[in-house]
Amino acid sequence: MGWLAVVRHGEAGPGHPDRERRLTPRGEREARGAGRWLAARPELQGAMVWASPYDRAQQTAQAVVEATRCDLETVDTITPDDDVDALVERLTGREVSRPLIIVSHMPLVGALVGRLVEGSPGAGIAFPTAGIALLEADVWAAGCATSRVFVGPPYA
Repeated sequence: MGWLAVVRHGEAGPGHPDRERRLTPRGEREARGAGRWLAARPELQGAMVWASPYDRAQQTAQAVVEATRCDLETVDTITPDDDVDALVERLTGREVSRPLIIVSHMPLVGALVGRLVEGSPGAGIAFPTAGIALLEADVWAAGCATSRVFVGPPYA
């Protein structure tokens, strides 16, 4: 069995261009809270963190990495408008033995969780800022994952 945590970035302020929007003070607190919650999950020990290159996702990922001590990789193809099918295909080819944490944006995070759990192209869920979906599967393919936990701030 493998583990995947899908994380939406913390609250971001307005700005232009979109990729340069930064976390608000509340978003920074949310990101730290998400990092602490993820660090407390034994099934995520030794995980790899994939993060969108957008500033707010990078800030959130840094808080996650500080808390979990995981390795970070910036992935250019997990921005808000990227193709969920391409991401599922990339995940399907990945070995499930090492846990993975993906830090990205709506609508991608909602569509990804919907696709992995429900399998249908129209499936998707709403994520609060710094929301986390923890999934388990033998293979990361459409309809093959089980949602184990869905949390958002404040993390209790």
